Amino acid sequence: MKRNRGQDYWLLAVGPVYFRCVIATISDSASPRCLIVDDDAQVRQVLARVIATQGLSPVEASSGADALAVLKRVGEIPVCISDIYMPEMDGVTFLREALQRYPDMAVVMLTGMAEVNTAVECLKLGALDYISKPVIIEEVRARVHKALEKRRLVLENRFYQQMLEMRVHELDRKNRSSLINGVQTLVQALEAKDAYTSGHSSRVSRYATRTAVQLGFADDAVEHIRLGGELHDIGKIGTREFILNKPGPLTPEEFQHIMEHSALGEKILAPFLSQSPSVLRIVRSHHERIDGSGFPDALRGELIPLEARIVAVVDAFDAMTTNRAYRPQLPVPRAIDELRRCAGVHFDARVVEAFLNAFGSGSQLPIS
Repeated sequence: MKRNRGQDYWLLAVGPVYFRCVIATISDSASPRCLIVDDDAQVRQVLARVIATQGLSPVEASSGADALAVLKRVGEIPVCISDIYMPEMDGVTFLREALQRYPDMAVVMLTGMAEVNTAVECLKLGALDYISKPVIIEEVRARVHKALEKRRLVLENRFYQQMLEMRVHELDRKNRSSLINGVQTLVQALEAKDAYTSGHSSRVSRYATRTAVQLGFADDAVEHIRLGGELHDIGKIGTREFILNKPGPLTPEEFQHIMEHSALGEKILAPFLSQSPSVLRIVRSHHERIDGSGFPDALRGELIPLEARIVAVVDAFDAMTTNRAYRPQLPVPRAIDELRRCAGVHFDARVVEAFLNAFGSGSQLPIS
């Protein structure tokens, strides 16, 4: 629990997040305050004495403008009693301005018998109640108590709603994290069965992360690229194993089948990565090509998400520099030459250079 001078805050810790529920604004004496707004000094004095018997500290203002100045100076006051007809700024204008700035303030209007329609209009604007003149002391106490009780309930309901939303969000985050961990484990298990692709997704992820930093990505954006790199080939779960390990060229039908893995991967991950669209973009679009010859959407140039363009470059590099069923690995210099040869056609030229710069112009490649 934590207290700030001038305000009473209740803080509830849920993981790293703190909810703040303002229960009451208090004075230095720790008594909640009540703002009394009326141009008649005698009325203010009477109301102040009544309010004091309820344990509230009265704060007086002679007009709406004066009351706004008081609020600006001392901050939100839990409850306010305001006359309707006053010089300089009337109670209706004050009500509208005050609730715009301090929407949680409980306002009770003072009204004469002939002003009931105006009082009802004030209720529509957000006042919680009204008191008819001449005032009856017990009625004032009852209406003020009722207004404070309404305010307390509103704040508590909001607080519990925020707490519930946060807990649901935290549970959802934990569930998604568990599912992602499960998928990552599945990717690693699939790669472990194939000597040719073992460690591929991990290396792609590390290559992509450093390239992204080189291009100016930071924080969550880098994390999403890291995750996208790890999961980019998850759709190959649905690719027939004999096609993945075929030592010779693929037939048109086989190539069509393997092309389906990027869209399938997006479909697999979409239910629990809807809040990480950049990961889904990587999974779907990492085989797109700058000239539009890629798949699954034949996107061109800048229409290809930059995250996917990053993974496209590093995915190709890792594929070239590791043994595959259909060909032996290439030396790093030849793989770099191939990336540069295809820059601007298959690959984003800026990404190619960022990748090489991230690894000492290629001298630190490949990673193990």
